[in-house]
Amino acid sequence: MTNIIAFLFTRQRNFSVGIGMILSLLTLNFISGLQSAQATTPQQLVQAGQTVQPSANNAPAELKNLLAQIDASASQGDINKVMQFYSPSFVHGDGLNRQTLEQSLVTLWKKYPKLRYTTQVQSWKSEGNAIVADTVTNITSLPATNSNSMVLNSTIVSRQRISGAKIVRQDILSERTLLTSGSKPPQVDFKLPQQVKVGQQYTFDAIVNEPLGDDFILGTALEEPVQANKYLNSTPVDLQVLTSGGLFKTGRAPSTPGSQWISAVILRGNGVTMVTQRLQVVK
Repeated sequence: MTNIIAFLFTRQRNFSVGIGMILSLLTLNFISGLQSAQATTPQQLVQAGQTVQPSANNAPAELKNLLAQIDASASQGDINKVMQFYSPSFVHGDGLNRQTLEQSLVTLWKKYPKLRYTTQVQSWKSEGNAIVADTVTNITSLPATNSNSMVLNSTIVSRQRISGAKIVRQDILSERTLLTSGSKPPQVDFKLPQQVKVGQQYTFDAIVNEPLGDDFILGTALEEPVQANKYLNSTPVDLQVLTSGGLFKTGRAPSTPGSQWISAVILRGNGVTMVTQRLQVVK
C-alpha cells in the first residue's frame, strides 16, 4: 500500500477535472481542420457531380484525403490555422460558439500539447451545396517518458455540416474517453448504455478487473449535463473509499432531452483511471 493511499484514508481526495474540456473539445479540434485542405472543398465535391452514398466505402477520394490532412493538421495545435476554417455563425450542439470554442481549445492544448488523431468516414451525404459527414475519430496522447503523466485514449463519433469551405455546425453523437495516470492505473470495465429515454432509470458500473487482495481502492461517480460552460470550468471530485471492487450506480435520466457526461474516477495503488461517456437522453 502506497503512502498516498494511507493518506487518503484520513482525508477525502479532492481534485478537479474538466470533463467537458477533456472530451468533446478533442473532437472539436479534429473538426476545426475540416476545411484546412483548400484543394477540394465539400462544396466543390457537390458541384463536381459526385454520387452521394451513405457509406464510408463510397466516400470520394478527395474527402478521404482531406481527412488525412486534417489528422496531421489538428495534431499541431495551431489555433490561428484552426479558427480560420470556422464560420462566424458557427453553431455547436453543446452550445458553443466560435469565440468560446477558441478559448476552450487554447486551454485544452496547454494541458495536452501532444495528441494524435486518426479519423475515418462513417457515412456522408450532400444537402444542397453542403456536405454532412459522420466520422469516427480516435485520439491518443503521445507516449510520455514520465510514468506519472496522463495518458489519453478517446473515441468520438460526430456529425458536421460543411458549406462554403467553412464549418457551420457540429453535433457529437457519441463519445468515450479513458484517462490514466501513474505507473499502474487500475484496469476498469465501464458499462453504460449509449442512450436512454427521458425519465428512464439506468445503471452504470465501473468494475476493477484485477483481484483486490489486501488492497483498497478509492473512487467516485459523476453525472453532469453537457453545457458550454463545462468546457472551461473544472468539476471538483471527492474520492471515497470503495468497499467493493468498483462503482455500481443507478441513475435517472432528466425529464428533458439532451446529453449527460457520466464519469467514473478510480484510484488504486500507484495509478488513477478516469472513464467518461456521453449519455444521450431522447424522447
